[in-house]
Amino acid sequence: MSDEQQSMESVIDQIDDSMKEILKGDVIDGTVVTVKEDEVIVNIGHFSDGVIAKEEFIEKQDDENEIKVGDVISVYVLNPHDQEGNVTLSQKRAVEIVAWDELKKAFDDKEKIKVNVKQVVKGGVVAFYKTIRCFIPASLLAYRYVEDLNEFVGKELEVRVEDFDLEKKRIVLSRKAVEIEEREKLKEAVLKDIEVGKKYKGVVTKLMNFGAFVDIGGVEGLIHISELSWNRVKHPSEVVAEGDEVEVDVLKFDTKTKKIGLGLKKVEEDPWKSIISEYQVGDIVEGKVVRLTDFGAFVEIQEGIEGLVHVSEISSNHVHKPSDVLNRGDKVEVEILKIDQENKKLSLSIKEAEGHATEEESSIKEPEQGTTLGDIFGDQLKDFFKE
Repeated sequence: MSDEQQSMESVIDQIDDSMKEILKGDVIDGTVVTVKEDEVIVNIGHFSDGVIAKEEFIEKQDDENEIKVGDVISVYVLNPHDQEGNVTLSQKRAVEIVAWDELKKAFDDKEKIKVNVKQVVKGGVVAFYKTIRCFIPASLLAYRYVEDLNEFVGKELEVRVEDFDLEKKRIVLSRKAVEIEEREKLKEAVLKDIEVGKKYKGVVTKLMNFGAFVDIGGVEGLIHISELSWNRVKHPSEVVAEGDEVEVDVLKFDTKTKKIGLGLKKVEEDPWKSIISEYQVGDIVEGKVVRLTDFGAFVEIQEGIEGLVHVSEISSNHVHKPSDVLNRGDKVEVEILKIDQENKKLSLSIKEAEGHATEEESSIKEPEQGTTLGDIFGDQLKDFFKE
């Protein structure tokens, strides 16, 4: 076949293509050839160009949405033959149809998609996938409770399609599902490398009466209230708040239950490190009763250091219950009976401290029985009688 014949056949093919029937409702691709303020002309490979009126453009949101000459875009055929012989098109309708198809596929195949959050509504937020309005319930915005939904407005989120109903035009999305998946991957990595003594940076997620839970990267550990501070703490809120970033030490890790015990106390701030240089057995110091039990009273002798006064060491008289003679907050003098620095334990005695005080008082001598005037006045009496 000669070159001239090939060229002729190519022209015939192009003519045949341009004569292919275009039907209302078709979604086809076209190339932008002219951009005007109120319309866009698109070459759709037909004997007539396609025209997109202004109201059928996708609303411009940024420079990426702006239609430019040379762009290849999907369009929906509104009318194959208008009064002027053009094909009227809609970019909005084409994008919407494609978007619904993509959402259906994402729902069926459990694929992740990206959406833009636009506004807060009752019970959640509205997000858009291309031109499709979707709903994310507040309970599915994150794996944890969200107090202020406005913090998500304007953000792009990666989500999964939780519910898809084309007939009702309803789409429900979940960011929580994606976060849970991400946390599981992080959790596996953390649990693989975790070891007692290792430090982690984390975020306080929840406060309970007994301690604070901290997320250290996909997995939560507990800081028991006793490990929040060297000082006595009545409630975790005295030391931390939800959302605080903290650095913690791993104190315990149960390989079976995967439970992690954390500590916030800093080793360098441990008041027990210098106790030997500050106190000795036999010292009498003033302290404050901080806790009462059936077997004794705990007395704090300085911030972070407390010891036990056993019930038998409270008084020389028999004491049935410590609360019978002591109250929380009472100031008492105690004698240090034993110092166990390694286990951070002190044995104290109120009874012995009182005994020392009694001995000191009795050491102050009073005049003995049978003292004479001569013992009192001495030589003064001799001089008196000489006179």
